[in-house]
Amino acid sequence: MAIISAVLSALSFHFHSVFDSWPPQPNVHVMPVTEGRAKVISELRLREGQKKAEHRRQDSTNSYASPISSPSSPILSGILTQELIDGCIDFYLAHMYPTMPIMHSEQLWRLVAEMDISVEAYCLMAAFCAFMLIQPGVESKAPQTIKSLTTFPSTASLGKALLDDALRRRRNHDYIENPSVNAVITSYFLFGCCFGLDKQNTAWFHLREATTLAQMLGMQDEKTYLLGCLIETASMRRLFWLLFVTERAYALQKHRPLTLHATINLPCIAEDPSNPLTGFLHLVNLYRPFDDTFIGLWNKSRTDCSTLWLAHLQKQLTQALPPVLESTETQAADLRTSQHWLRTMVWQLSITNGFLSSSSPDSSMTFGYPIEIAKDLVAVTSQLSRQSMEVHGVGLIEKIFDVACTLIDVLSCVPLETQSPHFASIGPLDYLNHFIHLISTLRDGASRFLPLLVAKITDTLPPHMAASITQPIAPIKVERHSPEGTPFPFTLPPQDSSTSENPSSAAS
Repeated sequence: MAIISAVLSALSFHFHSVFDSWPPQPNVHVMPVTEGRAKVISELRLREGQKKAEHRRQDSTNSYASPISSPSSPILSGILTQELIDGCIDFYLAHMYPTMPIMHSEQLWRLVAEMDISVEAYCLMAAFCAFMLIQPGVESKAPQTIKSLTTFPSTASLGKALLDDALRRRRNHDYIENPSVNAVITSYFLFGCCFGLDKQNTAWFHLREATTLAQMLGMQDEKTYLLGCLIETASMRRLFWLLFVTERAYALQKHRPLTLHATINLPCIAEDPSNPLTGFLHLVNLYRPFDDTFIGLWNKSRTDCSTLWLAHLQKQLTQALPPVLESTETQAADLRTSQHWLRTMVWQLSITNGFLSSSSPDSSMTFGYPIEIAKDLVAVTSQLSRQSMEVHGVGLIEKIFDVACTLIDVLSCVPLETQSPHFASIGPLDYLNHFIHLISTLRDGASRFLPLLVAKITDTLPPHMAASITQPIAPIKVERHSPEGTPFPFTLPPQDSSTSENPSSAAS
C-alpha cells in the first residue's frame, strides 16, 4: 500500500504541475507520461475494476434481503391493499410457481414486510400484483380475495394502475448503477405486464432491461452461484433460465436478437427439494436449441441453413418431451403448446428457405406438416382444462393463433383430399374449427386474436371453405381417460368430488 500511495502521490504531483502550467511557457519542458508510468496507471485501474466486480458479485447473492430505503416513500399505495397482495401471492404459489419458480414464499412475505421502508420492495410487489392481474387473471381463481376490485371496472384496469404506480415510484432510486436480483425480477414482471397489454415496444425494453441487469450481476457466470445462501442462489439460477426461455420465445414472436446464452449449469433438485423442477427443466430444454444460429436465420441476418439441420431440429422437438409428463396440468399446458408452436416456427423457417418438398420421405420437410402439428395440438388442448391454459395469459393464446394461421396457409395451397389420409373422422377443417373455438373462449382471445383469425380465413381460404369454417361449430371433444386407459399428457393428482366440479383444481 505504501508503494501504491507513493506512486499515486508522484503521479498527482506530476499532473498538477503539468496542468497548473498549461499552456506550456517558453523554455518550459512538459514531461511526457512515460511507458512505465502508463503501465502503473493501467494496473491500478485493472485492480480497482476487479475489486468492484468482486464486490458486485458478492452483493448479488445477498440482494434479495437488501432493501433500498427512502425516507420520502409512502407506507402503502391506496390501491395495493393487503388483501390484494395476499390473493396474488396465494395464486402465484398455488398455480404459477412451478412454471415461474423465481420467488419462494419466505422471500415474498419478506418483501411485503419491507414495503413501507423500501422503494425497491414496493415496486417489485406492485409489479408482481399488476402482472398477476393482467397476465393470468388472478380473479378467476380467487375472486373473494380481491375486494379492491370494487373501485375498478376490471382486473386489467387495476393492474394498469399498479403498473403505472410501480414505474413512477421506481424513478426514485438508482437501480441501474446498484442492480439487485429484486430489480431483475421487477423488470421481468414489468415486461409481462406490457406484453399482456400489447405494448410491445415497452415490453421489449423491460425484457432487455431485465437481461442487462442480470448480466451486470454476473448471473451468466457460474462463479456467481458459489457464494451466498443456497436457497437464494438456487432461485437466482432459475431466474436466469426463466429469462433465457422468455427471451427466446419473444425473439421468435417479435424477431428480436438474443443476449443470454447457456453459460451456467441447469437447476438441480438438490438445490431446492421443495420445488418440482421437472417441468421447468423440460421447458428450458425445449428452447435450448434456439440459439444465435437459429435466431440469426429467423431474423435474416444469416443464410447458412440446410435441410439436414432443420430436419434434425424437428426431430429434437418431437422427442423433447416424454409421452406422459410428471407435472401439473398448468405446466403441461405450457409445455405441450410451446412444443407444437416451436415445431411450427421451424417449419416456417424451412419453407422460407425453400427446403420443403411434397415428396420428401421426412414428413417434417413436407408442405403438409403443419396439419400433423395441428392434429397433435388439438389432441393435447382437448384434454386440458380452460383454466390451466388461461393461467399463461395471452402468450399461450398467441402460440395457438400462430399454429392456426399456419394451418390456414397450408389449407389454401394443399389439396384437401391429400391432407389427412389416416383420419377419416376428423380432418384439418375440424382442427381449425377447434382453434377458433379455443381462442374465442380463452380470456382476451376473443377481443385480440379472434378478429385477426377470422379475417385471415376470409382473405386466404376459398369462399365455400371459409363459410364453413367461420360458422359457430362445436369443438373437437377428446375423452379424458383414466391412467389405466389412454394416458393424460400430464400426471393427474388425486381427485375428489370438489375437484371434478372445478377443472382448474388439477393445476394446484
